[in-house]
Amino acid sequence: MNRNRPRPLRELSRALARIDNPALIGGFLESILTPREVRDLAGRWELVKLLAQGRSQRSIARGLHMSLCKITRGSRELKKPRSPLKKVVQGSLRGP
Repeated sequence: MNRNRPRPLRELSRALARIDNPALIGGFLESILTPREVRDLAGRWELVKLLAQGRSQRSIARGLHMSLCKITRGSRELKKPRSPLKKVVQGSLRGP
């Protein structure tokens, strides 16, 4: 794990990694985040899934009503070597 991450983020990552209950994680996220943060997080998740499926940035911007800037950031993260985001997204697209 990256030691440059703040200690609380490392602790949170470990706590979530131990949970095998999607409903509990969803409830946790809704408890710790504001409704707007939940919507933003869900929207970002949707956009990276669409990028990983090969959708164009412009079609995602139109469909999700998001700025190209936000979508470009997600695209850049997916293109990084050994991208944790790419690994998680690809794992989710394969299903359980």
